[in-house]
Amino acid sequence: MKWTLSQLQKYRNKEFMIDEIVRVDEIKQDDPTIREVSPMHITGRGDIDSTKVTFHLKIEGYLILPCSRTLVDVKLPINVETTETFLLQGSVYEAEEEAYQVKGEVIDVMPILREILLLEIPMQVFCEDVNREDAAPQSGKDWEVVHEEGQSKKIDPRLAGLAKFFDENNSSSES
Repeated sequence: MKWTLSQLQKYRNKEFMIDEIVRVDEIKQDDPTIREVSPMHITGRGDIDSTKVTFHLKIEGYLILPCSRTLVDVKLPINVETTETFLLQGSVYEAEEEAYQVKGEVIDVMPILREILLLEIPMQVFCEDVNREDAAPQSGKDWEVVHEEGQSKKIDPRLAGLAKFFDENNSSSES
């Protein structure tokens, strides 16, 4: 997704539609945990004027990442909308918007797409189906994976007497 400034200037004050499928396999070099990258479908439009080029893009596809608990493959859908602005030579930067200064005669959106995809990867990814054959075991000898929902209702038996203490203390102070 590269365009020269002369190519883009042909669309000045006209509609510049973008509908491309791009491969972003280089992202695996940036983050080795990414196991597979689907072809990304990039749609949107470009607004071109004399001082800047603004791309309004929608990125769709998926990444295959390892589950943080079981290490099985998890499909992470990507559906991101972004607006990226490139300032042309001699343009003044506006403080409230993030923009990239164009160096040379070519605008290359691929490094920005890679950055956006890397930012979309969550800290932890979990597999929905823990009963898969290739998933890590959920229990073993003298241990099991405990889910938070079941534990929140239980009271530690060592602290049960403490709850009675406060009940007796409140009833005696109210009298």
